[in-house]
Amino acid sequence: MTRTAGPVPGLLRRQLTAHGFLIGAVLCFAFFSWYPMAREFVLAFQKTKDGRTTWAGWSNLTYVFHDPAFWQAWRNTLLFTGLALVLGFAVPFLVAVLLNEFRHGQGYLRLLVYLPVMLPPVASVLLFKYFYDPGYGLFNRILELVHLPAQQWLQSTDTAMISVVIAATWMNMGGATLIYLAALQGIPGELYEAAELDGAGLLRKIWHVTVPQTRLILSLMFLMQIIATMQVFTEPFLLTNGAGPEGSTTTVVYLIYQYAFNFNNYGGAAALGLCLLVLLAGFSALYVRLSRTADDHG
Repeated sequence: MTRTAGPVPGLLRRQLTAHGFLIGAVLCFAFFSWYPMAREFVLAFQKTKDGRTTWAGWSNLTYVFHDPAFWQAWRNTLLFTGLALVLGFAVPFLVAVLLNEFRHGQGYLRLLVYLPVMLPPVASVLLFKYFYDPGYGLFNRILELVHLPAQQWLQSTDTAMISVVIAATWMNMGGATLIYLAALQGIPGELYEAAELDGAGLLRKIWHVTVPQTRLILSLMFLMQIIATMQVFTEPFLLTNGAGPEGSTTTVVYLIYQYAFNFNNYGGAAALGLCLLVLLAGFSALYVRLSRTADDHG
């Protein structure tokens, strides 16, 4: 008589398989995320000279703190983050609200909005660099049509940063728009009907129904937006060669790149990276704590 495996061995086999996949994912995450962070922390307190590595204590941090480019890079990064929140956080949400009102062709519109995300980032940035060209660029041609003076988009300290922000917003808004759209489509229609019966207009419905119902998604996207924009590199590096006019687009991550690959100061680069890591980790922890406190009192 043949004996078949009982439910316990089958369950054990499934658990071992699941844990095997989980362990593989954890190992990959540890190797590509945790190890670089630990290595950066160690490098921030080391110096390498003539092939010899020695402990440097706080000297790397002291050196970068006394570098005038350090504070300029932080000002530029905070400016970029603020402008990107005004455009990159608000615009995708408004576009999602608009798309949600369409009853026909919504799939094609979603594809159109998401198309910039599918383009290679370098190709998108170079496209905007062509648009910003002061001689034959598309944006100056549009200004000429409406009889406005041409602009030195990437060559002027007044417009270089906002030009970078516009390009970054166009490149990255597709993903956020689809996330917001998915959240909007999960809102019960009865809530909007009740608001209409109370005489609420479009803006009041958005403020009293849409925003509260998508608060969790908005909160998460706000945090992710700040973390992403604080690490901006590709757009200023390709549009303005990194520094921009008079250093107006030098960001913290670009300064890290300069320390590592232009100055061969890996200790200073690691110290800068550690400062950025500590700031973002502290902000994330504070934001999560304040969000939990608001939920408890709400």
